[in-house]
Amino acid sequence: MEQAVDECVGLLGAVTDRDWEAVRAGRLEWSCRETAVHIAENLIAYAGQLAGQEREAWTPFEISLEEGTDNAGALRVIRTMGTLFAATIRTTPREVRAFHPYPFRSANREGFAAMGVAEVLLHTHDLAEGLGVAYEPAPELCDFVLTRIFPRVQPGPTPWRTLLWATGRGDLPGREPVTEWRWSNNLVLPTDRLTLQGVTPAAAVDLSTVGDGGFEWLEGGPIEGTRVGSGLVFKQYEDGVHRPEWGMYVLVRREDGRALGAMGFHSVPDESGRVEVGYDLVEAARGHGYATEALRALSAWALSRDEVHTVVANVERDNAPSHRVLARAGFEAVAEDIEHVTYELREPRG
Repeated sequence: MEQAVDECVGLLGAVTDRDWEAVRAGRLEWSCRETAVHIAENLIAYAGQLAGQEREAWTPFEISLEEGTDNAGALRVIRTMGTLFAATIRTTPREVRAFHPYPFRSANREGFAAMGVAEVLLHTHDLAEGLGVAYEPAPELCDFVLTRIFPRVQPGPTPWRTLLWATGRGDLPGREPVTEWRWSNNLVLPTDRLTLQGVTPAAAVDLSTVGDGGFEWLEGGPIEGTRVGSGLVFKQYEDGVHRPEWGMYVLVRREDGRALGAMGFHSVPDESGRVEVGYDLVEAARGHGYATEALRALSAWALSRDEVHTVVANVERDNAPSHRVLARAGFEAVAEDIEHVTYELREPRG
């Protein structure tokens, strides 16, 4: 956040002597002056959401610049709002989620940070385009945004060109122009004792190697199944076929914020409305009903979608604990072979 604001203020500080009111900001309908104020407004609004832990709506306040504030003063406000927002991000617990409408009505501190960085990068671009100055942010800032709130966007030749294309500000060879877009924070599904937290591409690539994905794991985690599944999620992202709600979820215990395992879908639902689910738990978390609780929630969510009629699970024949989890979650065994038993849970009839 601080790096993005520093680049913004450093670039625009060289052109504060120009008339920002008279110049349109790139392709926007706003003037450069209005766009600068918009950056500051978004930064403090996001800080307010996290600080107040707003659950249902936007915090009801707005800011305005004092009459007579010049362009240099507007940049001072952007820097100050960015500093306040960065401090809020640092001090907000990881498990806190606050209201944001797109697309699942909440975001955590990482999601808000990515949205804030996106606001700064994109609107600095708009201002630079309007004022006729060159601007290209650091690639790691663009990658930070893309791998957290643009999970459906396949990586392109460079992160900056990809972000501009994804937000209707540029073209990419072989891709249709973007005319409408929204970023996407991860989906979180609550249960009595857990939250199922959707894994972003950024978390997936970290988990697939030796990282923790930004989660605090129970001793022994993450285990091999989680790392393998995370690698598949990131491969889908690289191939441009990742659909985050049909990806992986980390199971986080509410009482202490510790990650216990992972659960998710192997791919999007097929044409017949079938979707396959898989899961694993850290050994220390087994035997407490966590997998059953999570499976019930994830299956219910899937079956509430129009495109799903059946949730499927394939389990090794000798994995007795997993058989019990599926039975308790309402699945029925429908087929078996030498190595596996296939279970199904169908949408309610009537």
